[in-house]
Amino acid sequence: MKNITVIGVGYVGLVTGTCFADMGNRVVCLDVNEERIAHLKQNIMPIYEPGLEEMVRRNVSASRLSFTTSYEEALNNPEAPAELVFVAVGTPEGVDGEADLRYVRAVAESVAEVVDHPIIIVNKSTVPVGTGDWVADVVMHRQANAMSFSVVSNPEFLREGSAISDFLNPDRIVLGSLDRSAAEAVAQLYFPLRAPIMITDLRTAEMIKYASNAFLATKISFINEIANICEALGADVKEVAVGMGYDKRIGRAFLDAGLGYGGSCFPKDVSALTHMANVQGKHPQMLQAVMQINDDQRRSVVSKARELAGGLIGKTVGILGLAFKPNTDDIRESPGIDLVHMFQEAGAVVKAYDPVAMLNAARVLKDVKLCEDSYDLAQGCDVVVLATEWNEFKNLDLDRVRREMRLPIFIDGRNLYDPALMYGAGFVYRGLGRGYGQVTANGPTNNHSARNGASQPVVNWNGRNAAVARK
Repeated sequence: MKNITVIGVGYVGLVTGTCFADMGNRVVCLDVNEERIAHLKQNIMPIYEPGLEEMVRRNVSASRLSFTTSYEEALNNPEAPAELVFVAVGTPEGVDGEADLRYVRAVAESVAEVVDHPIIIVNKSTVPVGTGDWVADVVMHRQANAMSFSVVSNPEFLREGSAISDFLNPDRIVLGSLDRSAAEAVAQLYFPLRAPIMITDLRTAEMIKYASNAFLATKISFINEIANICEALGADVKEVAVGMGYDKRIGRAFLDAGLGYGGSCFPKDVSALTHMANVQGKHPQMLQAVMQINDDQRRSVVSKARELAGGLIGKTVGILGLAFKPNTDDIRESPGIDLVHMFQEAGAVVKAYDPVAMLNAARVLKDVKLCEDSYDLAQGCDVVVLATEWNEFKNLDLDRVRREMRLPIFIDGRNLYDPALMYGAGFVYRGLGRGYGQVTANGPTNNHSARNGASQPVVNWNGRNAAVARK
């Protein structure tokens, strides 16, 4: 059993601390947010993460997990002084795309001023390459008493919505340090997980995190660009992705065309890596294209809606899904939130619904009706857009949704539905990149003339002509 302090109780910190406690260690989670710590002491979770609340309760009851706002209490407990300090604070995006390290600096300074014994500082936060060296300098110059310490980079690879499973069943553990013995001490914590452990230097470990996220974001933007080409040429991107995925060199993961990536990691990390490259005089063309394609995906949905509805001014648009992905209440860089703003700017009246992210959404959305459920949202809508592929949305009563709508326009931003099924339910349906199998007002366009753009039907909405043929 090790004595561990985790600083920062957001997604990464709270999951990391709780899982380490569940593995039999004594863990103190520290945060300067007094309200958040007070809530955790009452078993009120600051985030939605499946399985987390039960695990927190279990380890608090077993006296392996506790919460505090005091550095002295977290680091210098006479009976159990901290041996390892995991830094898991936020590194938000700065003005020019750089990672903002103000919270990392504050933690390094506080640890240096308070700790009264040798310690290993472990960076869990996603930080620019070179931050480990910088943290060591900050600690060295801020120490009240000269104590030996080491810095280890241990990037996290947790996906929101499956973070506990990802922690306990990792693909690999990456550790970087100039002190091999310190890296090996951290490695011992992970031995029970029986995962491959890679020990390298600080900067390489930091770069592995950025390179990994940038590559996954690139796969998403790649398949979205292919989807746009499929749509123009009449191919179905869902089947294209399956065919590609059988190739072991490519793999099927992250080849789902849709509204692009969001959340707290990919947008920030791709932007930060781009900034680092620019600072070094490099020209990150691919990374810039990845970000541009991601932005364009949301705009294409607004364009589809405008075309199908014969304009958007005064139309009512419903957004199904506000969390950036299922199984989380995180709305950071959410496609659904972006679409709300874009439709409002286009003159539409917007309604929205999400199974768990409504409270967070209410804090950032203005002049939006937040609905009780999917059917309340559909009522009176001219256009419904699926933005997040929650399981709840997979089993909608489509006939009821259609009856509640004023116009039957449904744009599937996640290609969740079968086009033929949506046509059968009476919808004018658009997926993203569904090409040859798209559905028009006259049914599936499974003929060569429609595939080549000929004989595109037009439907009349109460005297307003709106083209509904696949483009």
